[in-house]
Amino acid sequence: MRKIIPFVLLIIILNSACEKDDFCIQNPVTPKLILRFYDEANRSSLKAVNELYVWAENKDSLFVNISTDSLVIPLNTNNNQTIYNLSKGNIVEQFTIDYTPENEYVSRSCGFKIIFNDVNFTPNNNWISSFTALETSIENQNSAHVQIFH
Repeated sequence: MRKIIPFVLLIIILNSACEKDDFCIQNPVTPKLILRFYDEANRSSLKAVNELYVWAENKDSLFVNISTDSLVIPLNTNNNQTIYNLSKGNIVEQFTIDYTPENEYVSRSCGFKIIFNDVNFTPNNNWISSFTALETSIENQNSAHVQIFH
């Protein structure tokens, strides 16, 4: 019994010696792609898309029959390309995003997040008349990455 007491005390001391950075207090989230929809006639004015369905290629729908002027969608971190289908009414727009994923070390407790470099966008221009890529690297989700005009 007397031999167990020092062992238990040692375990208690080791468990209480955790440092502050053993807990992830940062936000190491892998960023999502932010799309904003604008009016083609008045390019500074946001314009909602009605009856919008969004799904990734070979996946279930992310959004079903919504009306919105912006989307936040994830990119495939295990691949160099993600293909989304954006359906407005009966017209389907295929929006292809090509990129180079890169692991970025955040901290010992938070681990890694993925950033996307060399980002290129390609729509097939069915109902999207044009778009403007605002960034070629997606490192955060603080603002829009793409302006889509329709």
